[in-house]
Amino acid sequence: MPLVLEARGLTRRFGGVLALDHLDFDVARGEIVGLIGPNGSGKTTFFNVITGIYWADAGHVSLDGAEITRATPQAIYHAGVSRTFQRSRLSLPLSIFDNIMIGNHKRLNQGLWFNLVRRQAFKAEFEESFANAQALVEVFDPPLARRMLEPVAGLPMIDRRRIEICRALISRPQLLLMDEPSAGMTHEETSQLMDDILEVRKRLDGLSIVIVEHEMGVIERITNRCVVLNFGRKIAAGTFAEIAADRMVQEAYLGLQ
Repeated sequence: MPLVLEARGLTRRFGGVLALDHLDFDVARGEIVGLIGPNGSGKTTFFNVITGIYWADAGHVSLDGAEITRATPQAIYHAGVSRTFQRSRLSLPLSIFDNIMIGNHKRLNQGLWFNLVRRQAFKAEFEESFANAQALVEVFDPPLARRMLEPVAGLPMIDRRRIEICRALISRPQLLLMDEPSAGMTHEETSQLMDDILEVRKRLDGLSIVIVEHEMGVIERITNRCVVLNFGRKIAAGTFAEIAADRMVQEAYLGLQ
């Protein structure tokens, strides 16, 4: 399968701390890759380097064959990378629709002439955007899709997570990075959200996902392959069964009995 993401020798230092240590990491088109490891192993740093929040001190990253190693976050977003965060980044007073549209600004005509003078074209764009956002939410939860103009402040955590994922997907990315999507949710809510993610991946043909998650049941259920980090270095890669049986992984993360 063709590679969507290819990272080679990726290195990032913070003073004397080596957060990423010559990391090689690939994601194929349509693949779900689990990224696991102890706290401080470099998982979120990897996401931040891929999305341009931090620059790599060494190595390179390419997306669909194009170099993005030192691109800006805006350029990487336009190239087709979106992400969610462990902590909610929703604007609670805004509606479901407004929050989702924050993730779609690359597809919106933001010119002053268009928005103030070309009112019919503006109305048509709004209606199309609303329909697209509503269709995306409906994949997750049809009743929620009928509440698009309600503020997100009154939503339970699972619905807030759904909206955050919809915001990341509305720009139609090639690659979605998800940082602990189950954080703050019950086991039942986590199971429902994983059902949602699998359904979205099925409908959005070709979407690739990298998911950071501490719930091993989630990793086992939805990933095609896993990569394990420890102190910024890749110590194992393979299916969940393979990495769970790896002694280095057991020592570093899963715990030996």
